[in-house]
Amino acid sequence: MTDHPASQFPGDQPAISARGLRRTFGDVTAVDGLDLEISRGEIYGLLGPNGAGKSTTVKMLCTLLSPSGGQATVAGYDIAAQAQQVRLNIGVALQDVALDPKQTGLELLRLQGRLYGLSKADIELRLAELRSLVDIGDALERRIGTYSGGMQRRLDLAAALVHNPEVLFLDEPTTGLDPLSRARVWEEVRRLNEELGMTILLTTQYLEEADELADRVGIVDAGRLVAEGTPTELKRRVGTDLVIVRIDGDAEAAKRALDGVYGVDTVEGHGRELTVSVAEGSASVGPIAIALHDAGVPVHDLTLRTPTLDDVFLELTGGHLTNNDAVSPDGELEEEYA
Repeated sequence: MTDHPASQFPGDQPAISARGLRRTFGDVTAVDGLDLEISRGEIYGLLGPNGAGKSTTVKMLCTLLSPSGGQATVAGYDIAAQAQQVRLNIGVALQDVALDPKQTGLELLRLQGRLYGLSKADIELRLAELRSLVDIGDALERRIGTYSGGMQRRLDLAAALVHNPEVLFLDEPTTGLDPLSRARVWEEVRRLNEELGMTILLTTQYLEEADELADRVGIVDAGRLVAEGTPTELKRRVGTDLVIVRIDGDAEAAKRALDGVYGVDTVEGHGRELTVSVAEGSASVGPIAIALHDAGVPVHDLTLRTPTLDDVFLELTGGHLTNNDAVSPDGELEEEYA
């Protein structure tokens, strides 16, 4: 592998560190006192719905936006005072792919290498490495305008890797991709981390993406980090199993009906849906159904499943990760301000 263009930062220093990071757009607070510490070689996922502040956080860490408050270092460099050094040590693939359709993939990657000061020999070496590391194949010789959406995503990722960065930022890397293309991007992210030891910060609103890829997950809501841990640790906060009950009638009455029922730990009511945390799922379904029937609560359906990260988000915020209701006073999603 070719060397990094700048000296590597000390091994005991976190790859990314942020304290009290804030960003406002007029009266709108997009990121509100965010604290992060991401170790070298870690895949860290920022998970949250549209408008949560994920993209704004990434743009600040990449020096594309100035913080309104707080401080942060990336690859050992201060994002405000040492922006140029930060940029030399990071790769960035943002949510909106902006590629010249008239260029070939090779032309784009060679240009990227020259912009980072690599020699012609180093550029050709990196291109050979990237052909195998990023599933891009013979398409590099074709014009970008002929690429599918998935191929453009992979080329954008390759461009972010030309200079062999210390830290890679991926903002919603699989948004809009079909399941096959999404799976290929996942494979490439794993390979980058496992083969190169690259630190990767990715933002996503896909539960399975964070669950599948991230060593640790930070759940973001309204610009704040509301929970952090491994996917397994976060899901344990909810309980061993969940019984999801859709009802007609009064949720509070239904919750009272389940008080003291065998196996029931906690009951959360959200509209006409109850989320019942239970110790032994299969053994608790019957008693739950009987208790609701005896209380005169009509049940539409009752489902047993294991917890998801969406359940964690629901417990912490009262909303689902799939909601798109985080908007500015002008009705724009927060990411649009950034």
